[in-house]
Amino acid sequence: MHDDAPLRWYFDVISPFAYLQWPKVKALAARRDVVLVPVLFAAVLAARGQKGPAEIPGKREFTYRHVLWQARQAGVPLRFPPAHPFNPVAALRLCIAGGCTPAVVDAVFDWIWVQGQAGDSVEALQPLLHRLGIRADAVADPAVKDALRANTDAALAAGVFGVPTLQVGDMLFWGNDAHAFALAVLADPGLLDDPQMRRIASLPVAASRTP
Repeated sequence: MHDDAPLRWYFDVISPFAYLQWPKVKALAARRDVVLVPVLFAAVLAARGQKGPAEIPGKREFTYRHVLWQARQAGVPLRFPPAHPFNPVAALRLCIAGGCTPAVVDAVFDWIWVQGQAGDSVEALQPLLHRLGIRADAVADPAVKDALRANTDAALAAGVFGVPTLQVGDMLFWGNDAHAFALAVLADPGLLDDPQMRRIASLPVAASRTP
């Protein structure tokens, strides 16, 4: 891994953890080129045969409380939208229609997770579209729809299994809480080369659940 290793950040605006990591990604992007890649988390879950935390009773409530606590610990404002989980497709397409610039992504995260507004339809996002100068029909453009599908396919091909995920070269760092790990590897790629780190790649599986 070299200093010029490509960086890609796979995210879905449905994820409050992506919102919490976003300021850290912005800070990283001020020093390095980071490609922002909106993906559909639900499609990733379906492809991996997984349930999201919000689909498991008990885990849903814990996750929401935990993320609120993390936001307060970090001094970051966080207000849940009117309903969660919600369908984020329109908001993800808005990011793409706006060029997926930091300013547009910032505005979408702010709308959903700071203001606590709905992001589940073009109609709900209309005030934001107006403010950003993006036409509503641009969100429904076939090229935008195709781009979101292509982003999600690329994430799956890279091995992504959850969001947010920061890709450093061919290494994936999943979750807001893995950001410091990613930065440490960027600063010292040798961290992944010690014997214990290398051993993990071939660690045998001693037991597995039957479907």
